[in-house]
Amino acid sequence: MSDEPQPHEPEHSPSEPSEPSGAFEEIVGEATDRDPDLAVIEAGSRTLRARSGPQPDTVPSRPEDPEVDRALRAVEEELATRWGETKLEPSVKRIAALMDVLGEPQRAYPSIHITGTNGKTTTARMVEALLGAFELRTGRFSSPHVQSVTERISVDGAPVPAERFIEIYEDVKPYVDLVDAREEYRLSFFEVLTGMAYAAFADAPVDVAVVEVGMGGSWDATNVIDGHVAVITPISRDHTDRLGETPEQIAVEKSGIIKPDAAVVLAQQPVEAASVVLRKAVEVDATVAREGMEFGVVSRELAVGGQQLTLRGLGGEYPEIFLPVHGAHMAHNAAVALAAVEAFFGIGQQQARTLDLDVVREAFASVTSPGRLEVVRTSPTVVLDAAHNPGGAGATAEAVGEAFGFSRLIGVFAPSADKDVRGVLEAFEPVLTEIVVTRHQTIRAMDVDTLAALAVEIFGEDRVQVEPQLDSALEEAITLAEEEGEYAGAGVLVTGSVYTVGEARLLLGGKR
Repeated sequence: MSDEPQPHEPEHSPSEPSEPSGAFEEIVGEATDRDPDLAVIEAGSRTLRARSGPQPDTVPSRPEDPEVDRALRAVEEELATRWGETKLEPSVKRIAALMDVLGEPQRAYPSIHITGTNGKTTTARMVEALLGAFELRTGRFSSPHVQSVTERISVDGAPVPAERFIEIYEDVKPYVDLVDAREEYRLSFFEVLTGMAYAAFADAPVDVAVVEVGMGGSWDATNVIDGHVAVITPISRDHTDRLGETPEQIAVEKSGIIKPDAAVVLAQQPVEAASVVLRKAVEVDATVAREGMEFGVVSRELAVGGQQLTLRGLGGEYPEIFLPVHGAHMAHNAAVALAAVEAFFGIGQQQARTLDLDVVREAFASVTSPGRLEVVRTSPTVVLDAAHNPGGAGATAEAVGEAFGFSRLIGVFAPSADKDVRGVLEAFEPVLTEIVVTRHQTIRAMDVDTLAALAVEIFGEDRVQVEPQLDSALEEAITLAEEEGEYAGAGVLVTGSVYTVGEARLLLGGKR
């Protein structure tokens, strides 16, 4: 790239790697080996217990201490001077240089690397919950964040505190400056955060890192790790200007995370995308587990607050899994996450045993996914979902219809201009009675008048309302839903972007 770095608007000593295989005997076993009522694993002199109870909300608020808040804002402002996540120079040269001067922290732990178009963040959270339930210390790097940049780096299932985030930045900053001085372009916003995460995980230290790709795979900044397990969630069209127009072209970039001798866990894919991934796996001698073949969803039923699943893993079936999130796509994410964790522990090709069922149940029951079919208000019910491409919107539309059965559903829609907005609107049109179009507060937001004209084409003039600001759009949508009466079953769906969901979550007083 020849452009100077542009400001970012918030969206989106070396150690030998530890091996996962040594933990295998500690976490797997026949169901008859233990009391089925206890999530306990006897492992010689060591007893592992699953963590019980729901996880705390993982969307932190601003620090209460004014000094800490000022320090965090200073870090955010410095990060904002760098290339944003949508301004890319496809190369891992700069992040590799940063890893080199930091002493290769990403080699200090094994990792599970996750790419795909939809479902990455939720799948990463599920993998994290499963690993944590078996008392492995986890580090998770995810993007983009819903409300706070500190969400992106988690240790032991929770975002690092603001104080720790600031410390990590200050520790890494001298090395960032060194690389900036050497390279043609400064490190980007996402590259710096990636370096911070890898350094933080080594310093913790973690037993395993769960790393979500930012965009693509081959040249994504996260791809300086050698993932023991490479997970590829469903591929569909998104970021087509950077990744390609077809699932096949996009799969070429996504499959770049597959490393020699890795285990590949492949979600259901378009045939052409799956073919690309399988060819890549053969080239590097990686093993592949395919959803619908080696693992998958056996059954699912609606349940209060979520769904009840039977999953088939790489080593056998896991019945009566309660998952406290809605939608068939979430069930498939759960199957992928389970297979990824099994593969991490060597189950499948080498072993035909299962993970401890009670621990798996505890883990899935603790899963949260802020901003993904998240209910933040009742009377009327307001649901937030970060769907921002046609594939994600289609999954959300199906899930909302199945899980909630609204008599009237009002949409609040605020997308980014660089997305396939027509495709997203077309996916939501069958389930939305009316739509209130608006904008989120970033420079990437689509112009409201342009959005309104497009919405009228798809919904018709009578079903479209325009509100220039998100707060007024939310108020209007809630008023429309309330017209149905308290018990008539009307609801509001807020969607279109992670930015939109984050802003709405604050406005509606969601958990922070």
